[in-house]
Amino acid sequence: MTPDFEILFEDNHLIAVNKRSGDIIQGDKTGDEPLSSVIARFIAVRDNKPGDAYIGVPHRLDRPVTGVAIFAKRSKSLERMNEQFRNGQVKKLYWAIVAKMPPQEEGELTHYLIRNEKQNRSYAYDRLKSGSKEAKLRYKLIAKGDNYFLLEVELLTGRHHQIRCQLSAIGCPIKGDLKYGAPRSNPDGGISLHARSARFNHPVTKEEITIVADPPEDNIWKYFKKAATEAGY
Repeated sequence: MTPDFEILFEDNHLIAVNKRSGDIIQGDKTGDEPLSSVIARFIAVRDNKPGDAYIGVPHRLDRPVTGVAIFAKRSKSLERMNEQFRNGQVKKLYWAIVAKMPPQEEGELTHYLIRNEKQNRSYAYDRLKSGSKEAKLRYKLIAKGDNYFLLEVELLTGRHHQIRCQLSAIGCPIKGDLKYGAPRSNPDGGISLHARSARFNHPVTKEEITIVADPPEDNIWKYFKKAATEAGY
């Protein structure tokens, strides 16, 4: 049986897939079927389980974002992965395509974000404000194109729309991200932000696991993947 998604890693405790733009990680008000349900049903059929298999969600990616999405196949694994994500023990690297060079080729950004639930977006401030949460990330320029630039981003905190909001705050909105200042959308409605890799200790065996996801197959991602690979990334 061939799944309708790319499996990057799987054992008895975890499954990681390469999330596509438009997929939702877990159910929301749209009523669209989430990836967690799709995976649970696939495993149940493949492994001849009665009913859907157990799938827990230790972290989330925004709907228009692609890349590494990790799910737990056991409740104990979910509990331990939740703790690792909460404590910042999962090293997450993202690739972001932006239309403007950042002020420096690499650096660390600190902002204070306030989430607006009604608008489903966050706002970045340079100073602590009432109701704000500190957001930190590191970025590095790793490739240049004619009109766009590829940044590698390491999340140091996990806030709502953090990368999208912080890059926009320094004048570098992500390609296709209309909500945060991009001038036009991408053809597929997604944004050019990709969860490239995740590194963590396995919740049961404790061995270090690194999961890497290739970006989408469109021309601009192909160009930047080749350029990044040639640069040693």
